[in-house]
Amino acid sequence: MRLIIQIPCYNEAETLAIALKALPRQVEGFSKVEYLIIDDGSQDDTVRVAKECGVDYVVSHSGNKGLARAFMTGLDACLSKGADVIVNTDADNQYCADDIPTLVAPILEGRAEMVIGERPISTIEHFSPVKKILQKLGSWVVRLASKSSIPDAPSGFRAMSRETAQKLIVFNDYTYTLETIIQAGQKNISLASVPIRVNEDLRPSRLVRSITSYINRSIITIIRIFVVYRPFREGANK
Repeated sequence: MRLIIQIPCYNEAETLAIALKALPRQVEGFSKVEYLIIDDGSQDDTVRVAKECGVDYVVSHSGNKGLARAFMTGLDACLSKGADVIVNTDADNQYCADDIPTLVAPILEGRAEMVIGERPISTIEHFSPVKKILQKLGSWVVRLASKSSIPDAPSGFRAMSRETAQKLIVFNDYTYTLETIIQAGQKNISLASVPIRVNEDLRPSRLVRSITSYINRSIITIIRIFVVYRPFREGANK
């Protein structure tokens, strides 16, 4: 069994080494654990840092395509490298890498095909009250559309089987997190959630230049979900 941990990156030279050094090289149930970086048109030393830290694979975009595109590029690359299970995490070391064995356990045990790490949203100090509300609202909408019980849909810390990765196609240019769970639910891919820990904030989110921008983008994403996936449609998951 081969596990590949992918990290989408855009100008992450400042924090990437910290995130990479925390990742495991051995995880029970896998004979090989490898790292893959998706360089989304970085203009700093992200690629150099990745190579110096011993990353196994670096895939680069010619320009900045956005997080969702970087995520999908990563999945395609992991599949081409023979991954049996793929873990996605962030370059800012937001998620506790020690929880990766917990994240992949439901897949190894045959209980799920995609596993989402549930952050303790209410107790994360660097999340503003507005962000906490929008995160919970997004999760509620996703639960309706996917017919699932995932409590933290915006979490980027997730694991999926090879077969699941082959079925996902993200249309949203902004973020992949909500849409992939909805697709999984509507494609009858078994979903699970596990509690995870978070680390101290190393930098502001790359997705959020301002709270106004975050609110606008979040609302647009949620509206698109209602338009495209129609979560209140009777029999939407049949």
